[in-house]
Amino acid sequence: MLTILGFAMIATFLVLIMMKKMSPIAALVLIPALFCVFVGKGAHLGDYVIDGVSSLAPTAAMLMFAIVYFGVMIDVGLFDPIVRAILKFCKADPMRIVVGTALLAAIVSLDGDGSTTFMITVSAMYPLYKRLKMSLVVMTGVAAMANGVMNTLPWGGPTARAATALKVDATDIFVPMIPALAVGLLAVITLSYVLGLRERRRLGKLTLDEALVREPESETVLVGGGSGSGAGSGKASVGGGGSGSLGSRDAAEDGESGADAAADDDFKGLDPNRPTLRPKLYWFNALLTVALLSAMIMEVLPIPVLFLLGAALALTVNFPHIPDQKARIAAHADNVLNVSGMVFAAAVFTGVLTGTGMVDHMANWLVDTIPAGMGPHMGLVTGLLSLPLTYFMSNDGFYFGVLPVLAEAGQAHGVSTLEIARASIVGQPLHMSSPLVPAVYVLVGMAKVEFGDHTRFVVKWAVLTSLVILAAGILFGII
Repeated sequence: MLTILGFAMIATFLVLIMMKKMSPIAALVLIPALFCVFVGKGAHLGDYVIDGVSSLAPTAAMLMFAIVYFGVMIDVGLFDPIVRAILKFCKADPMRIVVGTALLAAIVSLDGDGSTTFMITVSAMYPLYKRLKMSLVVMTGVAAMANGVMNTLPWGGPTARAATALKVDATDIFVPMIPALAVGLLAVITLSYVLGLRERRRLGKLTLDEALVREPESETVLVGGGSGSGAGSGKASVGGGGSGSLGSRDAAEDGESGADAAADDDFKGLDPNRPTLRPKLYWFNALLTVALLSAMIMEVLPIPVLFLLGAALALTVNFPHIPDQKARIAAHADNVLNVSGMVFAAAVFTGVLTGTGMVDHMANWLVDTIPAGMGPHMGLVTGLLSLPLTYFMSNDGFYFGVLPVLAEAGQAHGVSTLEIARASIVGQPLHMSSPLVPAVYVLVGMAKVEFGDHTRFVVKWAVLTSLVILAAGILFGII
């Protein structure tokens, strides 16, 4: 019974948010609360929620201060040279912009943190998508898939969890998988090329000079923490006209609402005259960011503590006056509230799933349904199961709860534990768009895309990417 209710709860949540009948925050809270009462454990709802919040509180703290930190770095101009370089490479060509999104997300993902990757990628690429009226879900989808492939790095999380759960060396999991993962990354770049060509056909192609000259001088172009309607902005971009022109039309002619037009006024980054720029502190900010990311990779301190210290130091040095500090915090408060609120709402969902035992029953049911004849092919089975299980469950739940059971079943049929471990990481391109991954809310929130729109677009492509990695692993004899 709990198995059926668990799948029903997840299905109900996905359907409601994809049909936009409920907001993600409301759905993450109300649907699990309703199912908790339905299974007769409503009296324990408070305990489940507190447990879920306790487990995700460090993640929420990390995201809050990471948003403030990178928001300040954007304000002071740290990423302006990157934006200019990408602008020069992309040359207002939608195909190059989409490919550039994939490459940038993959490179930045080397730090092992999805939230950081999405903040930097969206900060750099959003202005280009907005200028050319490109589909913002293409940006979020490509970034999520590129990060999902790179998330398999030993310090990214899934590989380390698999190694810990199965008591093997993370290097023995990751290094042999490099050829298959390289094929997966190539698949993402190829997909980006195809999607970019589709956007080019829809919008046309401009030169960089045309894009810059025809842009109103008053408009600024990099996320500076402004508010605005996520739905409106997303729809305006996705449904933007098919003309390659970037003339300075009124908001009404562009099909944007007043809220969208107001939001556009907050996009700052290539504006050389904005008052928050700190050119004399550029190298300090660059070194601070490198030091912060290095300390994060080396695990000098817990990530929430590192970003808390980094945000405090960045604010103090760049904006020594208290009113200026308050203004910067207020400028990014919208993103902080949206993301942290989503994380704590997701804690209700995961708390109920875990506390009621739904996750355990769902995992056991899936393992029990594997036909006996598939025993010698448990690597393939594990790879296929990693797609839905890492999407509907947290990585902790899958790697520490389900993977040991799959590995035990594989050993009984002569399949090595390392093969099972390698197969378990192929679902990460899909996992990074799971509603249970806090970083995805950073991605869609900063890009002003509805989560349901992102889900509808990315799932099919992420599944394809995961299957390409699995096929490459089997072809190369890795799995």
